[in-house]
Amino acid sequence: MQLKLDLQFFAGGAGEKTEKATPKKRQDERKKGKVAKSQDVNTAILLLCSFIVLFVFGSMMKENLTTLFEYTFTEYIEWNVTEQSVYQVFVSGSIEMAKMLAPIMIVAIIAGLAANLTQIGFLYTTEPLKMDLKKIDPIQGAKRIFSVRALVELLKSLFKIVFIGVITFAVIWLFKDDMMMLAFKNADNAVAFFGQTTIIMGISTAIALLFLSIFDYVYQRYDYEKNMKMSKQDVKDEYKNTEGDPLIKSKIKEKQREMANRRMMSEVPKADVVITNPTHFAIAIRYDENQASAPYVIAKGADHLAFRIKEIAKAHDVVMVENKPLARSMYDVIEIGDVIPEQFYQAVAEVLAYVYRLENKV
Repeated sequence: MQLKLDLQFFAGGAGEKTEKATPKKRQDERKKGKVAKSQDVNTAILLLCSFIVLFVFGSMMKENLTTLFEYTFTEYIEWNVTEQSVYQVFVSGSIEMAKMLAPIMIVAIIAGLAANLTQIGFLYTTEPLKMDLKKIDPIQGAKRIFSVRALVELLKSLFKIVFIGVITFAVIWLFKDDMMMLAFKNADNAVAFFGQTTIIMGISTAIALLFLSIFDYVYQRYDYEKNMKMSKQDVKDEYKNTEGDPLIKSKIKEKQREMANRRMMSEVPKADVVITNPTHFAIAIRYDENQASAPYVIAKGADHLAFRIKEIAKAHDVVMVENKPLARSMYDVIEIGDVIPEQFYQAVAEVLAYVYRLENKV
């Protein structure tokens, strides 16, 4: 019974997500649009920039709106109601409204893009727009509603409402005396007062939201990293999928080595000489003026491979010369197909001269 419990414990521990997400998983999740982002940061920056634009261009917008109303009630009101006049009024009014709202809209777009780029950089993906039946699964929906994250979001929303409500009340309380005196002011002063109060309230609220968004961003990063964690088995499976099964890779490499060795052994009969250690190393050298300006290595091996090279050389009457220091030195620094380095010219030339003499080539 105890052994069974221990096995269950370890089986559960193997699936526990304790490892940090790998770069590949992060990249895959990013392609799906899953990134650490706080919507509060976007909202705060958007509100702050919008109210700053209202503060800067507010007087101009007021003048344009006033001019539009004056022109409407002095000129347009005298026009006959026809299709052409209605169309002209609509077009003129739309153009004037567009001129007034253009600064806010442009700054809002720039602020929204800047807020997203600051948090997650450039990201374009259509994955979140794809049809996914899991999104309308009532069981999964219930789990999301009653999850810890949903509770955190609820508490965060309540805290923001209370925090912003306190700031709004504080601004109203600060200007309560001026508000009571509005009955003794003309319409222009009353509009200016409400505009000023609204901008102060908006900028104060935006700054408060920006402050709160820092904590929200930290929480979103924490929650993102927590959800991105992988189990040891997940890491192993990803490695297998990316790099291939180590067992299969070793088999492939073994086959590749066997094929390379067969090709190398097929070149040994073409060698002019095989330099040996004599037991541990064997280097097969060929000199062909049409192939290279100096002798080059067509095969080399140690231990078992050296024995095979010597066997093939002996079977095809290739001369073997024992030179322990030369064989060892060349084996360490020269690869198959390489031309003999200049440092070995003298020693190799002497060996080849000896071979040619044996074969009566000189």
